[in-house]
Amino acid sequence: MHDAEPIPEAARAEIDRLLTSGDLFRYTAPQDAPVALLEHEFAQELGVKYALAVSSCSAALFLSLKALDLPKAARVLIPGFTFAAVPSAVVHADCIPVLCEVGTNYRIDMADFEAKLDSVHAVIVSHMRGHTSDMDAIMTLSAARGIPVIEDAAHSLGTTWDGRKIGTLGRIGCFSFQSYKLLNAGEGGIMITDDAEVVARAVIMSGAYEHMWQKHLSHGDNSADLERAFARWQNKLPLYNLRLGNLSAAIIRPQLNEIPRRVRDGRRNHDRVAETISRSPWIKVPDKLAKEERAPDSLQFNLEGMTDDDVKAFAQAAAEAGVKVQVFGMSNDNARAFWNWQFMPEVPELPQTRAMLMRACDTRLPARLTEAECDWVAGVLIQAAEQVMGPLRAYGT
Repeated sequence: MHDAEPIPEAARAEIDRLLTSGDLFRYTAPQDAPVALLEHEFAQELGVKYALAVSSCSAALFLSLKALDLPKAARVLIPGFTFAAVPSAVVHADCIPVLCEVGTNYRIDMADFEAKLDSVHAVIVSHMRGHTSDMDAIMTLSAARGIPVIEDAAHSLGTTWDGRKIGTLGRIGCFSFQSYKLLNAGEGGIMITDDAEVVARAVIMSGAYEHMWQKHLSHGDNSADLERAFARWQNKLPLYNLRLGNLSAAIIRPQLNEIPRRVRDGRRNHDRVAETISRSPWIKVPDKLAKEERAPDSLQFNLEGMTDDDVKAFAQAAAEAGVKVQVFGMSNDNARAFWNWQFMPEVPELPQTRAMLMRACDTRLPARLTEAECDWVAGVLIQAAEQVMGPLRAYGT
């Protein structure tokens, strides 16, 4: 359940070449370093002008906020259900996180979002665990106020909204290459945009010291705009040194061709298990939104009609049978439970989000699983629910 797919053979050959040459720093090669090639290929894959590979998705979010040139102590609206790295990036960028409520379907509560929007300078939309909020409403409301939107698409490579690729709807999109994501380099991230000014600022701050930014001009037809933007910011921005290394890029690049298969298999596995476990009266898998086509790498569901003790017993029964289930609000110090983000200037009370997190469950469901293995996972989850609640009650008798 927790093993990643093997790294393609093509990556191993390139790694051997890099180890032989010792050419691991992205700016050593005169051109066409693995990181530069990854940026070019990823931008093409997403259909955008620019991409910047960095050390993590957290780094991409941080650089995105800095590249927007927000005022110090700018308020940034984020969902109350996200990973701790998101509010951390906001704090690190000298901004203030403002949390909005999230519904039982794991998506942004649009009424609370709109109510808080006039008080913020920027928005980060976390497509948490690959669940897409109403991007039409978010983009319309934000655009009317001139508020930039950053997409935290760490879990959403391959997901589309109304036919458009997630990560391309906002001003900036950020993705992760951590081991449990669709593309696996162990660590790493990338940001994408069509805005030359934004990417130029981000490139310099990522650690393109002196005139290293010139090595970002070698591909595409967008070099003139980019070169002018670089010239404006030369020596005017701090260097945070958040670069990605060539070894990581060499691991990622051969996996780009695997995206369609992994998306297809991940969706197949998710939908197969979701359909089966939804037959239980105690397990609810929220429906996707009409315009959303997900690329899931995990499974989330809500437990209904259970007490806190029942929920804990369910998770224990599933674990004993071989399926680890994390209940977001009941796992000790869970980094996705907003009340544990005590590094924030203020931790608000979000009763709707809190209630959801106390019943929302998460389990790995990798694309590499077979249909038979997916059926086994579904069986374990249903059996765990019946073990706690009783099989007779499961059938209303």
